[in-house]
Amino acid sequence: MTGMAPSARSLLQLYDGDSSTLARQTRRWDRLAGEFVRGCGQAIPRWFSTPGRTEIGGNHTDHNHGKVLAAAVDLDSIAAAAISNDGAVTIYSAGYHEPFRVVLDDLSVIPGERGTTAALIRGIASRFHQLGFQLGGFNACIDSDVPVGSGLSSSASIEVLIATVLNGLYNGGQVDAKQIAIVGQYAENVHFGKPSGLMDQIACAVGGIVKIDFQDPVSPQVEKIDCDFSSLGTSILVVETGGSHADLTDDYAAIPREMGQIAAQLGRKVCRQISEDEILACLGDLRVHSGDRAILRALHFLQENRRVDLEVEALRRKDLTDFLRLIEESGNSSYRWLQNCLVPHTPTEQGIPLALALAERFVKQYGGACRVHGGGFAGTILVFLPHEHTDEFRILMESAFGPGCVKTLRIRSQGSQEIR
Repeated sequence: MTGMAPSARSLLQLYDGDSSTLARQTRRWDRLAGEFVRGCGQAIPRWFSTPGRTEIGGNHTDHNHGKVLAAAVDLDSIAAAAISNDGAVTIYSAGYHEPFRVVLDDLSVIPGERGTTAALIRGIASRFHQLGFQLGGFNACIDSDVPVGSGLSSSASIEVLIATVLNGLYNGGQVDAKQIAIVGQYAENVHFGKPSGLMDQIACAVGGIVKIDFQDPVSPQVEKIDCDFSSLGTSILVVETGGSHADLTDDYAAIPREMGQIAAQLGRKVCRQISEDEILACLGDLRVHSGDRAILRALHFLQENRRVDLEVEALRRKDLTDFLRLIEESGNSSYRWLQNCLVPHTPTEQGIPLALALAERFVKQYGGACRVHGGGFAGTILVFLPHEHTDEFRILMESAFGPGCVKTLRIRSQGSQEIR
């Protein structure tokens, strides 16, 4: 690979789109190549790409050792990177005036860095060192078209990208995808200070459609599912409804906490270890000590966990009708039982419910399915829709949520990788 951006052939293999998609991505990589020269000098860069991800099924199940169905998407984070000899990682990122720089002689947790990109860099480097992988400095320029706050895992995409750069530059690409994901999660949990699960990083690292079983959270089972929604005449879309995630930390944290309360009352640690019959046999005590919402959330977990297997079976049969029915069931359970569509402290702002109401009316006319996407409360909904109706749907949703609120996603078969 020369100092020029990746070839059109390489980009065609990465982005499965039309000629306009290829032209847009070519311009994007060319800009990145120019930024690398301006920021990092005349070193010959190597090229890396990490997808974002969409959650299809298994809403809020991973943190209680459940199953999820997720997929890598064609929105990605990209990097031009080259080895440096200064013992530091220096990253120039689009939208930031100053680079992020971490000297690798101190890989300890630095409290003042929490919540920053520097914390992620240090955490990834630290975990590479702990696991005995090769480590060294590099200079890089990165860019991401994974929207922040969209439920498409922009942060996990960046984490996995940085780890993939270290893997490529210093380890010959020999660190496997699941280990790369675990490194990213470690950086986010320990150094960045966010107690996230592992689903996002695995989906970004592995690529394609994946069923992930977290019964053993230290070493989850990952299975790729072969299904092409486009060949089934179906588009996947996300609708950004607006709203901020800034004040939702307590709302997100309450979900695993309340599920855990039910499990604990039944003498277990997580909901994966209990059954609906046990809940129903102890309803009185559970209502008194944990409350009704906790019971509903535990019941959601148990049904949603089973539903992931049914969704996978439907995809294997290419039974789109049954799959979409299950998606609707999952969305209804998230709304009514899990209750992650409404924000209790802002009752007049209901972007997710409004988007679901509009989408539900539309898909009843033309076929498809819709549901809350990802963590919920604010952000996006996920919609499956016949190709021929996407333009009409886009017009409808933009009338409520503004231009550009609808993004069409394509499943990306490749995970995080170096482009050669």
